[in-house]
Amino acid sequence: MGTYVPNTQVQKKSMLDAVGVGTVEELFAAVPKEMLVDQLDLPEGLSELAVRQKVSAMARKNRVYGTVLRGAGAYRHFIPAVVKSVASREELVTAYTPYQAEISQGILQSIFEYQTMICALTGMEVSNASVYDGATAAAEALAMCRERKRNRAFVSACAEPGVIETMKTYCFGSGMELEVIPEKDGRTDLDALRAALGADAACVYVQQPNYYGNLEDAKAIGEAAHAAGAKYIMGCNPIALAVMETPAACGADVAVGEAQPLGLDTAFGGPYLGYMAANKAMFRKLPGRIVGQTHDVDGNVGYVLTLTAREQHIRREKASSNICSNQALCAFIAGVYMSAMGAGGLRQAAVLSMSKAHYFAGELEKIGLKRVHSGAYFHEFVTEGGDPDRVLKALDAHDILGGLPLGGGRILWCVTELVGREELDRAVAIIKEVC
Repeated sequence: MGTYVPNTQVQKKSMLDAVGVGTVEELFAAVPKEMLVDQLDLPEGLSELAVRQKVSAMARKNRVYGTVLRGAGAYRHFIPAVVKSVASREELVTAYTPYQAEISQGILQSIFEYQTMICALTGMEVSNASVYDGATAAAEALAMCRERKRNRAFVSACAEPGVIETMKTYCFGSGMELEVIPEKDGRTDLDALRAALGADAACVYVQQPNYYGNLEDAKAIGEAAHAAGAKYIMGCNPIALAVMETPAACGADVAVGEAQPLGLDTAFGGPYLGYMAANKAMFRKLPGRIVGQTHDVDGNVGYVLTLTAREQHIRREKASSNICSNQALCAFIAGVYMSAMGAGGLRQAAVLSMSKAHYFAGELEKIGLKRVHSGAYFHEFVTEGGDPDRVLKALDAHDILGGLPLGGGRILWCVTELVGREELDRAVAIIKEVC
């Protein structure tokens, strides 16, 4: 942002000191060094056209795999052509904050429809207009549940690592305590959770399916949370919600998640979309904005910004949330995707993903890569056996992005409806040869 926001060296140093780093480069320490570029290898004096051609040639070096067997939070699903066609219309791409309802009926209606479909998917009573991503949604949900005498949040160790790290950042800033409940056979240790919950418990967060693809005993976890007087938050894969019990049916007070599977490309890392929904008792604590339907004096249907907490705008660090906006375009794309797919299409995508994953797991087990965890799972699973490095390199050589290595000889695999049986059989044959 240095080009657009003129900061002096003294101001930059002050900001770096405030966040506890010495240089701007330290802010990007988590990014692999091979991904960082100091300067593009371009000769001086090129025209704009020549620069565009050279940079485009560099971009073509990005690898787009023909077959993807990796998920871990970002999922490659089929996107009907109508989704991109509708979402690419200029009046939708350029639409911005709908402060003037009189001239923003289109974007307001699109958000309202998105909220309605999220409520139908989760079983909850109210949804906001979205937040930045799934990790942000999960962390914001913790803040929703905080009370004066309840300042302790619990998160399952089986949640996505990036979500847990985002929660830690939020809790550090707000002074909220965060405790990670250990796993047991790839699921939340329910006994450990019950033992940890006390009078200061604000909420419990569990991911369904969890990071390892396993299905949690969501109802039992919710009952344990409520027995301790805490709120219950579920982070759910929206595609899985087409076939599994809704968060509402499991007793959740808040439902959140990453809506990227709903029509958004993996696109080298974003943009993503965080959905948030809650029961009626919690709706005034939802961050961001909520669009509602109303009628004008002549009885015509209209849409307005029904609720947005002003404290998010003016109370700064004292506010429960500082999110005042939403991912309008991404939410619109998700809405178009859900409309195009319908309940039957979403269910078909979920069933195909799950059945193909189970088929693939069975074939891998035949060649020595056994599932690490027992019990029910959706479309992701963890195997052990063989040499993960050799397995993944062999798949890579055949245009297949293999699962995510977890260390200790384990691999987290994912299968969606986009992967055919022939591709799965080819992957198994390659792995068998390596092993």
